[in-house]
Amino acid sequence: MSRAFNFSAGPAALPEEVLLQIREDLPEYKGCGSSIMEVSHRGKVYGAVHEEAIANVRKLLNLPEEYAVLLLQGGATGQFAMIPWNFLGDGQTADYVNSGAWATKAIQEAQPIGTVNVAADIAKDIPTRMPRVSDLKLTPNAAYFHITSNETIAGSQWQIFPESKAPLVADMSSDILSRTIDVKQFALIYAGAQKNLGPSGVTLVIVRRDWAAKPVRKLPGMYAYATQIKENSLFNTPPCFGIYVLVLVTRWLIQQGGVEAIQKRNQQKAAKLYAAIDASGFYKPTAEKAYRSQMNVTFRLPSEELEEKFIQEAAARKLLELKGHRSVGGVRASIYNAMPEAGVDALIAFMSDFQRVAQGNPGKCCSSG
Repeated sequence: MSRAFNFSAGPAALPEEVLLQIREDLPEYKGCGSSIMEVSHRGKVYGAVHEEAIANVRKLLNLPEEYAVLLLQGGATGQFAMIPWNFLGDGQTADYVNSGAWATKAIQEAQPIGTVNVAADIAKDIPTRMPRVSDLKLTPNAAYFHITSNETIAGSQWQIFPESKAPLVADMSSDILSRTIDVKQFALIYAGAQKNLGPSGVTLVIVRRDWAAKPVRKLPGMYAYATQIKENSLFNTPPCFGIYVLVLVTRWLIQQGGVEAIQKRNQQKAAKLYAAIDASGFYKPTAEKAYRSQMNVTFRLPSEELEEKFIQEAAARKLLELKGHRSVGGVRASIYNAMPEAGVDALIAFMSDFQRVAQGNPGKCCSSG
């Protein structure tokens, strides 16, 4: 295959090995006579896939038995409401950090359900960052404390997670399985699949069983964690194809050496790219250095006109989806687990060429650089 390097923030690039396996399996899965998309979710063929997905996640995160693994639907956005439905009761307050666009959405979805205290609001800080300990104004006896571990749009990331007496909840949609974490710090972790786990349509939830067993209100089964745990995420037809791809991605991660190995690779990729930005005197990072994301590298050029040319010329070199989010502009290179180091090297080489031509004659485009 002659594939481009895809820097999309999501749906994001998948490992090439995974795509090739999908191509092989798609017409007929393991001699069963049908595609994995056509078999019953109650049958043995899909059942083995479902169980492997859960087992692989448990292995990669070294999950204790007191945590359940759920494979749900609705994306992170669905969890924005499902969490307060289950855990934010009358007379209670939940603490939220507003660290950017996705944290803002989580807060907005929780507010109609219960009382929300914005423990820190740094969503509009420039350069972008995560809160310092001194920023946090936490509620005594809060129902839970919600953070967004990595802000995809802002390019900022928690490097050290905050300590909390309340159950800690984290949206890890854009950095799940990219670095080692101590799961025991958290009562619940959730992540949309479309950045580091597979295609859109699957939502991974890791929740402490004892907490999930005590929802604050009676809910329809689809929205109750306790029911989903009891039914092993088979309360309704799950997104079978997406879960099958999640199996392939988690197998690939295990083959790479697990989360510790992929973390080293991610650190190396990000360090290389940030070093090139910092040394350029031309590209300007948008996140404070101590909080720079290893997944979403965001930066600006001297003008919006140059940014537009940069994105167009990068695409001509098969460096795709570098346009920053429409709400903030600029450039964003998402370098999730599946992005090979060669992709980062190609981007750095292009950045050098573009800068040279732009500074020599800014009126010309840079395809010849």
